[in-house]
Amino acid sequence: MSMILSASVVRVRDGLPLSASTDYEQSMGVQQCRKYFKTLSKKLAQLPDRCMLKAGQYNINFISSLGVSYMMLCTENYPSVLAFCFLDELQKEFITTYNMMRTNTAIRPYCFIEFDNFIQRTKQRYNNPRSLSTKINLADMQTEIKLRPPYQISMSELGSTNGFAHLSAAEFKGTGKISTAPHQRLEAVTLPGIVSFILSLLCGALNLIRGFHAIESLLQNEGEDFSYVIAFFLGTAACLYQCYLFLYCTGWRNVKSFLTFGLICLCNMYLYELRNLWQLFFHVTVGAFSALQIRLRQPQGKSPDYNV
Repeated sequence: MSMILSASVVRVRDGLPLSASTDYEQSMGVQQCRKYFKTLSKKLAQLPDRCMLKAGQYNINFISSLGVSYMMLCTENYPSVLAFCFLDELQKEFITTYNMMRTNTAIRPYCFIEFDNFIQRTKQRYNNPRSLSTKINLADMQTEIKLRPPYQISMSELGSTNGFAHLSAAEFKGTGKISTAPHQRLEAVTLPGIVSFILSLLCGALNLIRGFHAIESLLQNEGEDFSYVIAFFLGTAACLYQCYLFLYCTGWRNVKSFLTFGLICLCNMYLYELRNLWQLFFHVTVGAFSALQIRLRQPQGKSPDYNV
């Protein structure tokens, strides 16, 4: 039986999945084609805007426009003209619904997953061609395909003759297990995270100012304790390091955050005589809040495939 099995919308420049149909087909052939989907999504920027890949009993078709690619998986006997009409309809609806600014600035995978509703409705229509009526112009698409046929992708272009892509390290980066390398991207910043970052900077600035005042007092009065100066500057360093941990991914990030919060507590305990209870409460609370936001903002792992 000829039919469309699944479809997805992918950003061309980096292969970020924007939306996809939720499907439950679990055959070995379909599972293998999903691997091809992920491999192709990383190579979209290098491929023409209309392509086809024959993968055994299945075909993968896709079109690209305005930085977004629309991909679909169908059985090998599904008519090409219907396949590309289906993709063309997805493209028109997606462009109408979402502007380029949103698609270009999207960070999270599947952030437009609600578009799945339209994909499912359209897929049902195209799997029952009698229900299409006059909503599409098959003759125009047939002529366009004859004049500009889709580029046929070979298995060797995916990376190997057996269909499994042997990607270079640069292409593979970010697609496997979660890495703790400093360059790995973190999840999107939230409003509480921004607030904690600003408050940490504020606490660091207050500690720095008090530290310079302590140095000035030390120079004027030889009896002053130099350890207060060290405590203020250690507090400044701890607050700034919390800001760094919030922005960047490092190894043992959560442990470092906990130890940094501990240092903030120790510094404020030592400065008990120079600060009132409200000041101590403010600095410790900000440190705890920042540590929590660092813990919540985790590295981006492998994107869920939503059974795509």
